[in-house]
Amino acid sequence: MQVIPHVTNEIKARVYVVAESDQADVVITEVGGTVGDIESLPFLEAIRQVKKEVGKNDALYIHVTLLPYIGAAGELKTKPTQHSVKELRSIGIQPDILVCRTEQTISRAMKKKIALFCDVDEDAVIENRTASTIYEVPLIMQNEGLDKIVLEKLNLPQSPAKMEDWERMVYKIKNPEYKIKIAVVGKYVELPDAYISVVEALNHAGIDNSAAVSVKFVNAEAIENPETDLDEIFNGCKGILVPGGFGDRGVEGKIKAIKYARENKIPFLGLCLGMQCAVIEFARNVCNFADSNSTEFNPETENPVIALMDSQLNVINKGGTMRLGAYPCKVTPNTFTAAAYFGDNEIFEIQERHRHRFEFNNKYREIFTEKGMVIAGVLPDDSLVEIVELNKNLHPWFVGCQFHPELKSRPNHPHPLFKAFVNAALQLLENK
Repeated sequence: MQVIPHVTNEIKARVYVVAESDQADVVITEVGGTVGDIESLPFLEAIRQVKKEVGKNDALYIHVTLLPYIGAAGELKTKPTQHSVKELRSIGIQPDILVCRTEQTISRAMKKKIALFCDVDEDAVIENRTASTIYEVPLIMQNEGLDKIVLEKLNLPQSPAKMEDWERMVYKIKNPEYKIKIAVVGKYVELPDAYISVVEALNHAGIDNSAAVSVKFVNAEAIENPETDLDEIFNGCKGILVPGGFGDRGVEGKIKAIKYARENKIPFLGLCLGMQCAVIEFARNVCNFADSNSTEFNPETENPVIALMDSQLNVINKGGTMRLGAYPCKVTPNTFTAAAYFGDNEIFEIQERHRHRFEFNNKYREIFTEKGMVIAGVLPDDSLVEIVELNKNLHPWFVGCQFHPELKSRPNHPHPLFKAFVNAALQLLENK
């Protein structure tokens, strides 16, 4: 096996298949890392070949580069950009556009200098100044004319960009009407990026609700200590979210946090393992099955409310296949979930992305519903529980789902469950 052509051909195939499968007019391919890094070379060689294969009028290179600001000298330096472009040209890639990361405004004279020494058009030197929010960057790029330059170089028709909705969204980000704190109780809080999708989904929901969301990470293991004062831990938090995870570490802390949210009527959202922990907590403290657990954590539990299920939906203690990807879900009318997804519309089926093995044990459905838990979502054939809630008479907003809604959230289209969760938290903020 050789880097060229075997590795580079595979990289090119991945680029081309996007255009073919999605019937895309334009394919944007990012090559990350730093020019000159050895691990980037096969990717750079692959995209060099792409332009040769599709033709120079059907591909262009946009190079993101850094203009460091030297405070002592009070000036931006262009040498790193010049050297970066030189490295690219040495392997056969001439950038068509330079997007220059900077802390300061780039003067017209400096743009001319960069254009001259990097052999690009002056209007193709784009200022990408640090913004207060990353979602402002598209507006900055448009103001610099990046969209028009790209369309011109690709010989594509130009039409006015419709950015009004995005502009309104950025305005709401920069001018929030409310500030709200949400607790995220997890086992990986030492590495906050482990929950980046969850945090961003909360931010997206905050934008839609005209609120700035601050996240307080709570270590699930730390609050397992019986002496932990949960009132102090969750002071000021108007919502509690328990995300997914694997393994038994920190699970008892998550269950403890869920009990606190249930008893104190704090809006709660459980994702995947968070939903399973909510089921365990309800079984132990409402249904009085003291030893309730998931067979993932205790295979010998007498009340396996969460378990692996075989094709006949019987409890088994080993085996099982992870559910991955999108699955349909039939939503129960007149629930928190139905209101979040559909409002007053009479539509009750959704599709969401999964990544888990263990399931709600159907043998406990009847006793749970008698005690006030609502089965708010199931597979269309009613075989597996997807969403649970607490009865509206018991709690203002309490939802747990087997899937990962955070993966489908977007800044201008927040996920309905996150949007409703933050809205419920804001209602608590206003009431208090």
